[in-house]
Amino acid sequence: MTTGRQLRTPTTPCGRPRLLAHTASVASLLALASAGAPPGVLAAAGALAGGTIPQLGALSAARWSALLRDGREALPTAFALESLANGACYLTGPALVAAAGAGGDPAYGMVPATALVAGGGPALAAQRRTAPAPAAAAERRDAGRSLLRAGFAAQFGVNLALGLYFGAMQVSVTAFAVQHGEPGAAAPLHAVSNCAGLPAGWLYGLRRWHGSSDAQLAVITACSVVACVPLLIVGTPAGMGIALTVTGLAVPPVLVLSSVITSASVHPAALTRAFTWLNSASAAGSAGAAAPGRPVRRRRVGRCGGAGSAGAAAPAGSAVDAYGAHGGFAVGAAATSAMAVLATGRLSGARRRT
Repeated sequence: MTTGRQLRTPTTPCGRPRLLAHTASVASLLALASAGAPPGVLAAAGALAGGTIPQLGALSAARWSALLRDGREALPTAFALESLANGACYLTGPALVAAAGAGGDPAYGMVPATALVAGGGPALAAQRRTAPAPAAAAERRDAGRSLLRAGFAAQFGVNLALGLYFGAMQVSVTAFAVQHGEPGAAAPLHAVSNCAGLPAGWLYGLRRWHGSSDAQLAVITACSVVACVPLLIVGTPAGMGIALTVTGLAVPPVLVLSSVITSASVHPAALTRAFTWLNSASAAGSAGAAAPGRPVRRRRVGRCGGAGSAGAAAPAGSAVDAYGAHGGFAVGAAATSAMAVLATGRLSGARRRT
């Protein structure tokens, strides 16, 4: 999915072929998995499926920005709604996939997701009245330069760090549960963290907050750094559940504010590309937190389903291997610190310009 950048929208002539390409690539992956293809072949097919997926989230965000160009005070509410929808899908998706896979071949679990993409893409494309007006070729070229500015680079870094935080939490929470002899607690702990974000996103979108988006992002990311401190010292699953609830509260506002700031700092003709880059940054950070690295010693996290790919991990998995689950949480805390530094730096730059 990190390769799905700078793609045309489903409303363009190449949009339908892209949807067909993604559907065909997933069908090929399912067929190969059912036939027991070698891991290398499955990895290549999986990369193709991820690389061809349409960037529907970026397209939706760009449409909100265009629709509310004259009413920007409502933009945080719109992005909060997007965050709620994403969070709900993130919670229900695994259960839906598991139920579909339990009825037969595990590969069938991918069918609902593929059907939603194949159906949602044309449905979004059919909403012509919400689509941004097409820009001229010269305007698109000039608009692309706004992606090279420091303001957007800071948001790219924030999303990259946020993805690293997500990946570190996936590894560390599972390792924590196993390390304390309660592997079954991993799923509830993940659910607690994810569920905390739903009311947080809803409450954030309910009201109009005072202060600039840059100032809000700096404050929230600083609070997330403080909220991560208990993760480094908590020693019981119950205490970890409370700590994860607190840290999960900051995620939706960060996502909302990052989108609002991007909408204000990037040329309208380049917004789809901008939001796609942000999505790719988050995906790259999450994948990087659990990318293959040096082998993880089995005595520590060998049974952790999320502790890296094929028994290897970097950097969060390596930290877990060396220092236990709290080492992985330290990687997550470092990621939130990076977000705070970037957000504060952008706020300082904005104040100097004014």
